[in-house]
Amino acid sequence: MRMKHKRGMPRFFKPSMRLYFAFLVIFTLISAAFDLRLTALLALLVILLMIYTRLMSGRQKKEVLDYFAPSREGEESASASTLINMPLPTVIFSLATGTVLWSNELFLNITNDREHMFEVHLEDVLPGFSRKWLAEGAGVAPQLVEINKSKFRVYGNSFSIGDGDEETWSIIYLVDVTEYEKTEKEYRDSRPIMTVIMLDNYDELFKSLTEAAKNTLLAAIDSRISEWCAPAHGYLWRYDRDRYIFIFEERYLKGFIDDRFSVLDRVRELQNGAGIAATLSIGMGREADTLDEAFQFAMLGIDMALSRGGDQAVIKNKLNFEFYGGHSVAMEKRTKVKSRVMANAMGELTADASKLMIMGHKISDMDSIGAAAAICCIARKLKKPAYIVVNQDNAAAKPMIDKLKHLPEYEGVFISESEAMSSLDGKTLLVVVDTNRPEQVESELLLESCSKIAVIDHHRRAADYIDNAALNFHEPYASSACELATELLQYLVDVSDILKAEAEAILAGIMLDTKKFTMRTGSRTFEAAAFLRRAGSDTAEVKKLFQSDMKSARSKYSIIKNVVMYRDGIAIATGDGRMDRVIAAQAADDLLDIYGVTASFVICSDGDETVISARSLGDVNVQFILEKLGGGGNKSAAGAQIKGKSPEETITELKEKIDEYLKEN
Repeated sequence: MRMKHKRGMPRFFKPSMRLYFAFLVIFTLISAAFDLRLTALLALLVILLMIYTRLMSGRQKKEVLDYFAPSREGEESASASTLINMPLPTVIFSLATGTVLWSNELFLNITNDREHMFEVHLEDVLPGFSRKWLAEGAGVAPQLVEINKSKFRVYGNSFSIGDGDEETWSIIYLVDVTEYEKTEKEYRDSRPIMTVIMLDNYDELFKSLTEAAKNTLLAAIDSRISEWCAPAHGYLWRYDRDRYIFIFEERYLKGFIDDRFSVLDRVRELQNGAGIAATLSIGMGREADTLDEAFQFAMLGIDMALSRGGDQAVIKNKLNFEFYGGHSVAMEKRTKVKSRVMANAMGELTADASKLMIMGHKISDMDSIGAAAAICCIARKLKKPAYIVVNQDNAAAKPMIDKLKHLPEYEGVFISESEAMSSLDGKTLLVVVDTNRPEQVESELLLESCSKIAVIDHHRRAADYIDNAALNFHEPYASSACELATELLQYLVDVSDILKAEAEAILAGIMLDTKKFTMRTGSRTFEAAAFLRRAGSDTAEVKKLFQSDMKSARSKYSIIKNVVMYRDGIAIATGDGRMDRVIAAQAADDLLDIYGVTASFVICSDGDETVISARSLGDVNVQFILEKLGGGGNKSAAGAQIKGKSPEETITELKEKIDEYLKEN
C-alpha cells in the first residue's frame, strides 16, 4: 500500500549524520592540542549539528506521524488512530536504508532499545531482518523474527510522503507467536512414526540350526535391536517370528538418521554356524494422517527395501521414499516356487489378452530386446500376437534387432510408438522389461494408455516405480531381465518352441549384464544359460552381436585416453564432444580391466543431455551414487541422464556425490 501526503521533504536535509558527527568529535578533540579557538569553534559546530539533527529528525518524524494523527474525520481518522495506538510492537523505518524513524513503547520494550540521538538502523535492532518482502509488496514476512528468545510474525506495508520521487517508508507490526510455535513444534515432534523391522534372511539364517543355537542367535538379534531402539523411548514388539513393530516419536528420527541406522551394521555382525550374516530391512512410515496409514507407509517401506536387496532402511512419507544402508552384497534369495507362480500368472494374463505390446527402456540394449524376444516366444506358443515397441533408430541393440527382423516369425513385430497406440484395445497386455521406472520406458504414453501391465525387471526399485502392474516379476538378485524371462520360458514353452536366434538374443542379454558371466552371477544365471544352450544358442554367434565397428572402437578408446583417477580407485573419464551412450557404457566396462580401478564413471554429451555410465567391481555401490543425481541401476552397473547441465558441471556434482558416499561408508 502506498500512501501520499501533501508535503514533501528535500532529500538533502534528511538526517544521516552519525558518521559525520563522529568525525567532528574526533577532530575537535585533536584540535585541542593545537588551537583552543579552533576547538571552541568546532565544539560550537558540533552542538549546532546536534541541534539541527534533532530538529530535522523531529520534523521528519512529525511529518510521518501527522499522516496517522487521529485529527482527521471519518474512516481515515479511524484507520490512522488504529495504527498509532496499535497494541502491538510497531516501528516505522526507511525502506531503502532501514533507518528507524519511530517506534512505539512496546517495540522498545521487547528490543531493550531506547531513543538514540542519531539514527538507528532496523538491522541493528533486529539482526538479520530482510526488507526484501516489503519491497516486493508482500504483507507478511516469509520468516519469523527472534527477539530475546521470543518469536514474532512480522506484518507490514510501505507508504510515501509527498509528491514525486520521495522517500518510501515502511511500517511493521510484530505479533508474538512464541507459544504457538512451541505448541506447533511439540505437535510435530510428537507425531508417531510406525516402524516395521524385518529379519529379511530368516529362513537362510536359521536353516539347519539346533533349537538351542537358534534361540541363542535370535536372543542376540533381539538384544541389539532393543539397544538401538531404547534411546527413542518407544514401543517395541516382536509380532511374528521375523518381524517387529516399533513406534516412536518424530523427535527421535533425526538421531536414527544421523546414526545412519547403525543397527543394520550391528545385526550384520551376527552370523550362524555356516557364516551367513543376519540382515535387517526397516520400513518407516511418517507424516501419516492415521496410525493405519503410517503402518501402510511402513509396509511400503519394507517392500521397497526388499525389492532393492534388503539390508537397508526406507522411510516413506506421503510424497516419496528415503533410503539408508544397503551396503552388503545381496545374496540370492529367489526360489523356483516364485518363478513357477509368476510363470503361471504370466500365462494366464497372456491367454486373456487380445495382443501383447512389449517394450523396454529408452535406447534399448541387448538385455531389453532379448527379454522382449522371450516374451514374444511365450505369446507365439499361446497363439497371441505380440509386438515389440522400440525406436529402432536410437536402439543400442540394433544388430540384434536386424537379426531378428529377418526371421519370418518376426515380420512386422518391431513397431513404433504411434503404430502401437493406433492398435491398442481394452484387452491389450503391456509387458515392460528391464526397467521399473515410468520415465525410462520407451513410451510413457503407451504406459499410461494400457490398463493391464506386467513388469519383468532386475534393477533395484527406485522411488518412482510402476505401481499399477497386474504382474510384477521383480528380482534384484537376478543378473538380468533375460535371466528372469528365461525362467518364465522354462515353465511356459518347450525347448523346441524357442528359435535359435531368440535363444542367442536372450543369452546375449545375460552376457551383457553379467560382463560375460563375471559380475552379478548366481547359480540360477548358469542354469538359465544352460537352458538356452540346449535351445540351440551358439556362443560364436552371440559373440558377433558384441562386435563394434572401427569408428566406435576409436571413440571408445578416446574416452579411455581421457581417464583421471579420483579417490580410492575410482576412474572418471569424459568423451570429446557428442558421444553415443552405448560407447560410453562400453568404455566404462573396459576401464574395470585396468589394474587398480574398482569403479568407473564415463561422462559424455548426448544432444541436450549429459549421460553418465557407471560400473563397479562391487566395492563401490555406483547405484547409490547415481541415485543422488536422478539415476538408477544396481550395485555394479548404473546410469543417469542429466538435462540442463554441461559435462563439466556434471563432473563437479558427481565428485561431490562420490565424496558424500565415501564419507558415509
